[in-house]
Amino acid sequence: MYLATSRAADNGGPATGNTALRWRRVSGNVVALGLVSLVTDISSEMVTAVLPLYLVLGLGLNPLQFGLLDGLYAGATAVLRIVGGYAADRWHRLKAVAGIGYGLSAICKLGLILAGSSVAGIGAVLAVDRAGKGIRTAPRDALISLSSKPEALGRSFGVHRALDTAGAFLGPLVAMGVLWVSLGDYGSVFVTSFCIAGFGVLLLVVAVRDRVRKHRAAGIPLRAMFALLGRNSFRRMCGWAALLGLVTITDSFVYLALQRRWEISSTLFPLLPLGTTGVFLLLAVPLGRLADKVGRWKVFVGGHLALVVCLLLVCGPVGGPWPAVGALALHGTFYAATDGVLPAAAGPLLPEGLRASGLALLQTGQALARMASAVLFGLAWTLWDLGPSLLVTAGLLLAITVAAAVVKPWEAKG
Repeated sequence: MYLATSRAADNGGPATGNTALRWRRVSGNVVALGLVSLVTDISSEMVTAVLPLYLVLGLGLNPLQFGLLDGLYAGATAVLRIVGGYAADRWHRLKAVAGIGYGLSAICKLGLILAGSSVAGIGAVLAVDRAGKGIRTAPRDALISLSSKPEALGRSFGVHRALDTAGAFLGPLVAMGVLWVSLGDYGSVFVTSFCIAGFGVLLLVVAVRDRVRKHRAAGIPLRAMFALLGRNSFRRMCGWAALLGLVTITDSFVYLALQRRWEISSTLFPLLPLGTTGVFLLLAVPLGRLADKVGRWKVFVGGHLALVVCLLLVCGPVGGPWPAVGALALHGTFYAATDGVLPAAAGPLLPEGLRASGLALLQTGQALARMASAVLFGLAWTLWDLGPSLLVTAGLLLAITVAAAVVKPWEAKG
């Protein structure tokens, strides 16, 4: 439905019906990229859905040890985001660089079989897998930005993130199905994940169009990328994204906190991400459209307020299942309001020829901050226990969110 509608719009055809009116400004290239992400996320989430519980309960890692591994998982993308963004802009090959990242992540699924129960081996494979994500993210988001009209960036990123999240929603279900058919053989999950990831790479090659400018510069010096930080509005946006990332706990810790607070069984634990991704899937497009109308920075800041309430529900005094349900819903709202909205807000602040490089700088600062956040929260949980750690994190997040709402990037609308 999305593809047919967007192609009609791209070709200048008439808009018919409410669906066409709603999606007429979403490029077919954006939808193709979304489908690639959908397939890739099915593969990724098949593996990652069970890892937190396996590492903490199965291998006996304490919260600090898990925080170090989770920080490595979050931060392994950091430097390579800059490499991927810069290479894509310098070589004018956004699609090719993104394809390298997708291919690297696909190959890593087989590496998990060789790692076995070795924590170091698993950590190394996860680091390489996230390196692949780091290489592909900025070129992919630049392709989305350059394939969209400026006034519809929030909508375009919302459609992409909705398709991406649909894959994240299906991944754990596919993994459970494979485990059931294979009688609990995790090797079968990894092999199936590799095959699905390979199909995602093939889909990228066949369905996605590159965005190559007719008049290209011979080459872009590395200093041109870092010179983007001389733009006041973009520098301020990078700063706020990093500060907010520093007090944003990772998904794995949210799910482990829910598991501990409500004593969720290991059988049901892999279903917790489905609550987040389900809400993300429902709200990604509506909140993207809202961001285009009322201001992307307002929606981005509002998403962090949702995360504050989520953390308070997890550590609050109210019992029963509803606070857990509400926490997962707010966690999904946080992602729907931030994940695609931030690059949509940053895109207009960057020149077309340095779009991937600028987004890489923004995302690198955020990734490094979240790496530090995972380690610090793991340390706090080890020293103070879960409740006080969540309360301190929520308080710091609230303070920085309010400051970001007041001192917003100069050119960010809203």
